[in-house]
Amino acid sequence: MKNTEYDIIVIGGGPAGMMAAGRASELGAKVLLLEKNDCLGKKLILTGGRRCNITNAEFNSRIFLENFPKAKQFLYTSFAQFDVKSTFDFFERRGLSLVVEEKKRAFPKSQKAEDVREILIKYIEENGNVEVKFGAALESFILKDKKLVGIKTSNGIYKAKNIILATGGTAAPETGSTGECFEMLRKIGHIVAESNPSLVPLRSPEKWVGELSGLTTDKVKISFVQNGKTKIKNIGSLLFTHFGISGPIVINSAHKVGELLKNGKVLASVDFFPDLDEGELNKMIFELFEKNKNKLCKNVLAEILPKKIVYTIFGFPSFDFEDKKIHSVTKEERKLLVKIFKDLRFPIDGLMGLDWSIVADGGVIPQEINFKTMASKLFPNLYLVGDVINISRPSGGFSLQLCWTFGWIAGGHAAPPT
Repeated sequence: MKNTEYDIIVIGGGPAGMMAAGRASELGAKVLLLEKNDCLGKKLILTGGRRCNITNAEFNSRIFLENFPKAKQFLYTSFAQFDVKSTFDFFERRGLSLVVEEKKRAFPKSQKAEDVREILIKYIEENGNVEVKFGAALESFILKDKKLVGIKTSNGIYKAKNIILATGGTAAPETGSTGECFEMLRKIGHIVAESNPSLVPLRSPEKWVGELSGLTTDKVKISFVQNGKTKIKNIGSLLFTHFGISGPIVINSAHKVGELLKNGKVLASVDFFPDLDEGELNKMIFELFEKNKNKLCKNVLAEILPKKIVYTIFGFPSFDFEDKKIHSVTKEERKLLVKIFKDLRFPIDGLMGLDWSIVADGGVIPQEINFKTMASKLFPNLYLVGDVINISRPSGGFSLQLCWTFGWIAGGHAAPPT
């Protein structure tokens, strides 16, 4: 595109930025898309284990928005314009079939995040109205008479009627999401909440937890206990890591666990048999033992639990079961096994940092944004999208849905009337 007079500058080539640029271009706007990396969608292709959890397939917007308890009152006007069904329609109309998995998580049928990025790149290219410049990091906003007139970047000054800020937050900084725009937004008068890791794994100082690194258990219940009381509980997949624990049930509990840690010690409690009470589990183990009386106890129990878990428990200093055969296990010892399998406890001493975070809190407070247009209430020609806004949410496709919704709305409203 030879014309250097732009209607819109979009800063940030992630999912929200590409959606905004594509929508504005579709409506005839001349768009400059600036990206600090050397490619578009660098973080996008890493999401969902490179499969891209594109949205959450809850088509009732009121139910969907219950996942944003602190921000839902702001989001109704946005989702009235572009909701989850709109996302399905957008991608499927462009040839990307979606599949819905457990907990309504929607993925491309191809299971490739790269395919999502390619759809968005084609979207911004199809009307010939978007110019993309790489290696352009935002350095400051340019104001004149208290009005936003342009931006200064690492490779020059650019001006346009409207500016869409889609630079992301502070999660996964290795992808370019370093949150440098937050201080710039403060300088022009916005209130910006501090960044904290939100969807993030948890740390444990317990040595044996780290020794289970790499082990995934498909369905367990994890509870977080403080002062003898269960404060949080969740059921799902759990991943042990070299530093502690991860997996959806941990990541979605992390923010609340962080709040608990401010008030004292927190213990994690894992129940490996959430569908059975202690009596039912005791009966199951008793029947298993009856069939295997002359075998080593730990080898028999490895039939119902991952061997790594069983061998770790049997290695506890206070647990004198290492070489016991089934016929030597007393009734009391069997009940002790049941108790441990239903309530295996270990300390949690913190959250992993922003480098590990899928989503971080922080950003412009929602009260300063018009969610009908995504425009700043301080600067009507500045549109804020994606992780630039301080909205807490769980994992499971909710973050990307905000990107699609906000990007589409901002691109549409920033484009000049036709």
